[in-house]
Amino acid sequence: MGAATITSGARVAEIAALQERAARAASGFRSIGIGPGDVVAVYLRNDFPFMEASAAAGLVGAYSTPVNWHNSPDEARYIFENSGAKAIVIHADLLRGIEKAIPKDVPVFVVETPSEIVSAYGLSPDEAKLPAGATSWDKWLAQFPPIEAGPAEAPGSMIYTSGTTGHPKGVRRAPPTPEQAVAWAGIIGKVMGFNATYGDPKDMVTVVTGPMYHSAPNAYGLYAFRVGANIILQPRFDAEELLQMIERHKVTHLHMVPTMFVRLLKLPEDVKKKYDLSSLRFVVHAAAPCPVHVKQAMIEWWGPVINEYYGGTETGAVVFCNSEEYLAHPGTVGKAVENAKVLVLDDNGNELARGATGEIVCRTATIPDFTYHGDDEKRRKSEKAGLIALGDVGYLDEDGFLYLCDRAKDMVISGGVNIYPAEIEAELHKMPGVGDCAVFGIPDDEFGESLCAVVQPQPGATLKEADVRSFLRERVAGYKVPKKVEFRSDLPREDSGKIFKRKLREPYWEGAGRAI
Repeated sequence: MGAATITSGARVAEIAALQERAARAASGFRSIGIGPGDVVAVYLRNDFPFMEASAAAGLVGAYSTPVNWHNSPDEARYIFENSGAKAIVIHADLLRGIEKAIPKDVPVFVVETPSEIVSAYGLSPDEAKLPAGATSWDKWLAQFPPIEAGPAEAPGSMIYTSGTTGHPKGVRRAPPTPEQAVAWAGIIGKVMGFNATYGDPKDMVTVVTGPMYHSAPNAYGLYAFRVGANIILQPRFDAEELLQMIERHKVTHLHMVPTMFVRLLKLPEDVKKKYDLSSLRFVVHAAAPCPVHVKQAMIEWWGPVINEYYGGTETGAVVFCNSEEYLAHPGTVGKAVENAKVLVLDDNGNELARGATGEIVCRTATIPDFTYHGDDEKRRKSEKAGLIALGDVGYLDEDGFLYLCDRAKDMVISGGVNIYPAEIEAELHKMPGVGDCAVFGIPDDEFGESLCAVVQPQPGATLKEADVRSFLRERVAGYKVPKKVEFRSDLPREDSGKIFKRKLREPYWEGAGRAI
């Protein structure tokens, strides 16, 4: 192949050209006083300038902080202010929604929203244009020469993660030492497939399918950019469009989430058979438990190219498994990677025996430690037994393979019994006519919490509450059958396709006068 490229819609650019633009932007950042330890906020959809701004921040020793552009103005303002952002790079249409949230005297560089994003999100051409008086990102960076040299190792992204309560927390690491950088690159290369096992990066082709304000797509997309792989940006996840991209671009690598697998498997059989997927070498997924039948169906369809890892923004990847290991241990998310430690603890912080369910704590010794920006107390509370608690519940089997039951915050305690919604959702996905679903806890005067299922039927399907209850009664214990079943034609989603379960839960708990 020739020079590595990045593609978005009809636009194609060489990676080297974007890296040169990033070096110019770094000179620009330095000219306005941005340097080591500072923050550049990136309020962009997946687009070329996302790569440029993130890389430019690193070249002056600053952190890039991607901001979830679904945020309300108040939520965006909190992150801008809490992070101490010294500059904001933002798409034109997004600026219009949060302009009043931008702190006074913070420079704002505006990117014209490209046509493929305009089309994917149903925007008007006027929304995509730069507002009057705005500073154009393109014109601003063009006036600076490329920076001569950056730090040996950039500090990376400072990602804000949502907790169960309160404001999100910024996960901030010290810049890695050279030894840590090598170890970290080795872990990323293994779990994301960008290593010598799969060839030269310049011969790799990947689609960035998820929004890069999320930790995993951010790490994946920026690492692919850094090593010079060929990148295609998908403005918004669409199952058949991804299959088209794989065939057209001969895609070799993908990073996905289980919801994408579910939507791919729901495609009609003739559509699934229509596209040549033989170029795929390494597909990895993470971010949520994947139902066993979904994972097995994907391996059967795409072959033994499906891999998985588990970890968090705070820890990086701590476990990994390939298809062969998964089929030998159905349901696992993997076994500890080199220099990682994983334990399962009871409520008192004691290590549990293999097979017992409890809180997962983990850590990788060779990557830089972190703090929660401006909140050392939360950092201290996250540590248990010398490891980091990520808020997940699960167990280890006799071979040391880890299994997730659910997020601790999603676990429902009904009448003193722990219920894991992910188990019920996995069964509902098997029900004919179910397109997607979400199960969560709602207030219950008698039991404290009871289960609610919100089901999105497939187009043309007619489902009744009694049908859902009957289907589940044959597959799960009676106390796991939701007390309330709702149907919606559409569920609130992130751009990865992942359901915004919090938006479904909130009305019930607010109505009860209780926080979630």
